[in-house]
Amino acid sequence: MTGLPWDASYQDGPAPWDVGGPQPAIARVAAEGGFAGAVLDVGCGSGDNALYIASLGFSVLGVDVADTALAIARQRADERGIEVEFATADAFHLDRLGRKFDTVLDCGMFHTCDAAERPGYAASLASAIEPGGTLYVLCFSDIGPDPGPHPVTQDELSGAFDRADDWDIVAVQPDRVLTRYHGDNGAPAWLATIKRI
Repeated sequence: MTGLPWDASYQDGPAPWDVGGPQPAIARVAAEGGFAGAVLDVGCGSGDNALYIASLGFSVLGVDVADTALAIARQRADERGIEVEFATADAFHLDRLGRKFDTVLDCGMFHTCDAAERPGYAASLASAIEPGGTLYVLCFSDIGPDPGPHPVTQDELSGAFDRADDWDIVAVQPDRVLTRYHGDNGAPAWLATIKRI
């Protein structure tokens, strides 16, 4: 998968999903003790969630295919004095990282996958997470007015992981995703908590 279309989103000002800070749902997960051990942020973009989690003392690797986004993320880390690692990687081949993580975050990646891509993406995530580790998925939902682009149903989200023996879905709850176009309350979202078996 080429990163060029995604990279273009960052070249003329902030991307639509670059809101200048962590997603409130992710900050809430952190406040509730949801992150543990080494953390992987898949599709990290310009790094706001990864930087926030790293600022809490966790070892964090943020990966993306958009090199411009990663350059912005590294600059933000340097400016804030936060120790965090960013690398170019394909979310569909996370096994190539050669590492496993205790917590994996997908904030805005899942809803970019079409139905045919989701099983492979779930398998890729499974390859990068320790048994017993936790995956959090925050994605646009189809519930409520003014949904974001590529909204998914709860069944589509659960189904991508239900079909695999690698996962146990703990919860899928309604939430919100902030964007630059949805006002202060953001767009309807799902927040899924999924355990690696």
